[in-house]
Amino acid sequence: MGDDTGPEQLRLSTADGEELETELQLPDQPPFAAVVLAHPHPAQGGDMRSLVTSELFRTLPTLGFAALRFNFRGVGTSTGIHGGGLPERIDLLAAIDTLAERFPDLALVVSGWSFGADVSLGIVHPRIAGWFAVAPPLRILADDEFIAAADPRPKVLAVAEHDQFNPPERCQRKIEEWEETTLEVVAGADHFLVGRTQRLANHLHEFATGLGGAASSA
Repeated sequence: MGDDTGPEQLRLSTADGEELETELQLPDQPPFAAVVLAHPHPAQGGDMRSLVTSELFRTLPTLGFAALRFNFRGVGTSTGIHGGGLPERIDLLAAIDTLAERFPDLALVVSGWSFGADVSLGIVHPRIAGWFAVAPPLRILADDEFIAAADPRPKVLAVAEHDQFNPPERCQRKIEEWEETTLEVVAGADHFLVGRTQRLANHLHEFATGLGGAASSA
């Protein structure tokens, strides 16, 4: 899993010319799936080393995932400036392209937390096999910008039972007409999911196990 040398350090180029600070962590054995992790809101101090993102990045390779995390534009050593959510979709697409090229035969899951979850639900890509959105506020983008909602590929929204920003009841109302979308309540947790990251990783593993190989349609 790269414990001796640490994660592989990468620089990704986006379609509009930014460069993103990126890390890739691999399991000890050939991976069975790949996951892109998108971090919470930069204006609240979010980056790729924030709690949930870091814990998933650490834990998922032990479950057989190739895990990639990155800093959105304007965060850490990534170039550019924070764009409020819309330009960040370009960043996420660059991360997906990189992981898809590296592992062309694996199912690829996009898993953002908070702001990163909203950004992830604002994109589609031919190689995405499914979305696993952790505590999405569903406020960063306008309702009609959550374009994953109409996509037939599976989506899980993992929402904390006591989420301060988008509790399960509110979230359920927002996604009633979304295609192939499941709401999963994380019992006893709030938006920051302290002590619940292993449970999230296990749920994500179960989700990815049912996805099969690489996706092929947008």
